[in-house]
Amino acid sequence: MSFQTSALILSWIAILLLALVVSGLVRQVHALTSGTAGRPGSVGLRPGAPAPGFRDLAPPSPATLVLLFLDSGCATCEHLLDEVAERAPRGDVALRVLYRNAAPAGAADVPVTVLGEQAELFDRYDAIATPFAVVVDATGRVRRSEPVGSRSALRHLLDQVDQVDQPPGGAPGPAVHQIQRGGAR
Repeated sequence: MSFQTSALILSWIAILLLALVVSGLVRQVHALTSGTAGRPGSVGLRPGAPAPGFRDLAPPSPATLVLLFLDSGCATCEHLLDEVAERAPRGDVALRVLYRNAAPAGAADVPVTVLGEQAELFDRYDAIATPFAVVVDATGRVRRSEPVGSRSALRHLLDQVDQVDQPPGGAPGPAVHQIQRGGAR
């Protein structure tokens, strides 16, 4: 068998393999667009559920608590930590940054409480992916529980929490608020 014949046979094999891969991708895209693929189950605690470990995490005075679950190996988490450093929550909002393992060295410079070695709380809050945020009201009930995938998403979440806790008159609002979860489904 000549070199040219061998190259032609290998080319046809590569083309057939590529066709199989493309057909598999087309089927997956079709399943996703037609809605036949299963949606992932919800993550995080449901609004109204009691917040695990609230007494240990809560600020001394009644305030809304925002828990930010981060991972030291996550680039997006590093950006969110920078956002927290630039903009600590205002008013009646306390922020806690939690790491499953040890907190990175740069987290010590952030002007909020940073807690490392919190694997148990990751599990109890069902924070299966990072970055993840949970908003807890002053009574210890979960208001929101959702992934936060960017600095702007964290900024938006903190703005919403600030707006709910600081109504137009400037006085703190009631302890329990209803906030719609996430985007369109």
